Amino acid sequence: MFIPPARYLVGATVLALAACAPGSGTGDDADSNQSGDPTTLTVWDQEVRGGQDEQMTRLNEAFEEEFGVQIDRFSQSFDDLAMTARAALTGADAPDVVQANNTRGDMGAFVEAGLLVDLSDYAEEYGWHDRYDESVLAMSTYSEDGSLFGQGNLYGLPQTGEIVGVFYSKPLAEEYGIDTDFDSWQEFTDSFEIIADAGATPLMLGNLDNWPAVHVFGPIQGQVAPPEEIANLAMGNPGASWTTQENITAATQLQDWVDQGWFNDGPNGTDYDAAWVDFAEGQAVYLIAGSWLAADLEDAMGQDIGFFAPPPSNGDTPATTGGTGLPFSITASSDKADLAAQYIDFITSDDAMEILAETGNMPVNNTAALAPESGVNSEVFAAFDQVSTHGHLLPYLDWATPTMSDTIGAALQDLIGGQIDPQEFVDRLEADYSEFVSEQ
Repeated sequence: MFIPPARYLVGATVLALAACAPGSGTGDDADSNQSGDPTTLTVWDQEVRGGQDEQMTRLNEAFEEEFGVQIDRFSQSFDDLAMTARAALTGADAPDVVQANNTRGDMGAFVEAGLLVDLSDYAEEYGWHDRYDESVLAMSTYSEDGSLFGQGNLYGLPQTGEIVGVFYSKPLAEEYGIDTDFDSWQEFTDSFEIIADAGATPLMLGNLDNWPAVHVFGPIQGQVAPPEEIANLAMGNPGASWTTQENITAATQLQDWVDQGWFNDGPNGTDYDAAWVDFAEGQAVYLIAGSWLAADLEDAMGQDIGFFAPPPSNGDTPATTGGTGLPFSITASSDKADLAAQYIDFITSDDAMEILAETGNMPVNNTAALAPESGVNSEVFAAFDQVSTHGHLLPYLDWATPTMSDTIGAALQDLIGGQIDPQEFVDRLEADYSEFVSEQ
């Protein structure tokens, strides 16, 4: 699954990483480094899992060694970081660098409150617009007052990419005579009936926590709704509407899948982790989920697991839900902003992307070139590169408003459970979205 931890970067890799991080520290930083009393840079992240932790450890140690800086790292789970950062950024003990979730409820609120540094000047200095696709940078971009998402100033830089696609069991697909090299979304969905007719389950879903169904609805929506409309809805920007025929069609398709019996029994009562384990054990052919499950599924299934991006409708441009890992931001209270920017540049450089790939993470840049030669991640990397560079990587729908995560999660529970129809589903989302944009 992951390469065993390595304590130190060596040789040419250290030199290459150092070369891509030109000094831009303040005079105080430089004096401190020369005095032998190293400057301390405090970094909060949520890279706690095996390969995530390893890549941060290796990059931090390389930065410390090259620049004489001490990294005071505080790593915690995603949920814990979300809670502690919200309180810490307004206090006296805020870190210099923090991973801030892209959502309006997190990064958007921090920007509005003036708690994060605008990185636009650093982006010019370090050439981040050349390194990153603009659609990726848009996911960490807000207007200065936080009212517009996806346009304005840059407030963070991510290391990793994410894509929601289709994991599949290679042995089961072969057993049911399914060639997963689908030319269209229709061919993909037609295979559900073939599987069901054979007495098997096409799709696995564990939606007990509400949010997993968002990652099933999103790719469906991506096949029928204009990408610009989806982006506006997902980013909570004005000019869009949930109550369109395309969104009703997407909701209808998801509910039809339930009514046809194409999911496992009781998806709303099934735990997310239990669902992917059941899938790995052969209880369904497909699992629509995020790329972050690739390592766990490969560990459980070996060469039996495959992955593809949702095939586009009628041969159109591919589109699916995706995004980035949590961006690294600089807190407004930091007195080491220049050094913090140098650090962020270092851990997101092209050479750092190689370290990410080596440790089993999907780098947001140079993804195809750094893909492993075999295994499911070779397919995941290729799918992300295809969609992010030649298609539409659509923002997560629960980013839209501070309350949209709860709203869409509960609405999807009720849609899947048959308590509401597609029109009622989009009406609920429209109420949340329209109320929010009207106040901006």
